[in-house]
Amino acid sequence: MKKIFSAHAISNDTGLLILRLLSGGAMLTHGFPLFQKILQGNFEFGDPIGLGSELSLLLAVLAQFICSILVILGLFSRFALIPLLLTMGVAFFIIHKDDGFGDKELALCYLGMYAALFLTGPGKYSIDSWRENKS
Repeated sequence: MKKIFSAHAISNDTGLLILRLLSGGAMLTHGFPLFQKILQGNFEFGDPIGLGSELSLLLAVLAQFICSILVILGLFSRFALIPLLLTMGVAFFIIHKDDGFGDKELALCYLGMYAALFLTGPGKYSIDSWRENKS
């Protein structure tokens, strides 16, 4: 009982695994429909930072679909988190800038989760850790 209420972690690595699975899996629900959109040849998309709608869509799919899968696996984790951090930064600070907090809090939550993972790394239950220990 004392360990549960201790300031020390029960398991940092298990917590990081849960954070990776949750944040990556939840983001896939946004990225997969965008990926399907590309497969159907539909490149209509917003252009929040002036790159053009097609490039904006491709970058969103890269972040929300491909990088989410990499985060879940813990593969090239910090590299994969950069597009996710940028995408959620654009969502929070640009796309939803005039919205009330309730409409932009999800982007802020994702931004916080990805920032935490970027700072901590993926943990020992990741392909990155396995690759690092293998060499």
